Amino acid sequence: MADTGDINVGSIIRFNGDLVQIMEYQHRTPGNLRAFYQAKMRNLKTGKQTENRFRSGESVEIVRVEYKLMQYIYTDGEFAVVMDNSTYEQVHIPLLMFGDSGRFLKEGMEVKITFESDEPILAEAPTFIEAQITYTEPGLKGDTATNTLKNATIDTGTEIRVPLFFNEGDWVKIDTRTGEYVERIKK
Repeated sequence: MADTGDINVGSIIRFNGDLVQIMEYQHRTPGNLRAFYQAKMRNLKTGKQTENRFRSGESVEIVRVEYKLMQYIYTDGEFAVVMDNSTYEQVHIPLLMFGDSGRFLKEGMEVKITFESDEPILAEAPTFIEAQITYTEPGLKGDTATNTLKNATIDTGTEIRVPLFFNEGDWVKIDTRTGEYVERIKK
């Protein structure tokens, strides 16, 4: 058993029988009261966020997890099929585990899957991806002066917002956490 001093942001613990991931974690010592840890946690099964206070030195169960980089192959209904690059074993991961970043998945992409024993508990798409714009309204010369954005569809079928000067066929770098474009890429 570990105690509250061993927890960090990103740690996965068993709390009230459920697996939760620590999203925010602060040590507080208010005035002449005892110190405590304030934690914001996300339930890995339901996605629900909760907050809890832990006493200093309180014992918690940190879950041992294994991270694997796997290759995304295709989508099968509500599941993403990924393959272990060393054993070629295919695993079905619920698309809900990827959250909003699941709409940016492309064939052959490396994804990070977290396992507790043999059960997948977390899935993450790469933080940044490169995508080609397949449809957008034509850009006009001189449309670089303002920060105005327009809709564009990328090669995964997802719609994003890009500056006015982007055209079909342009490549963009996208942050999958926010869904926003980061920069234009020359290819």
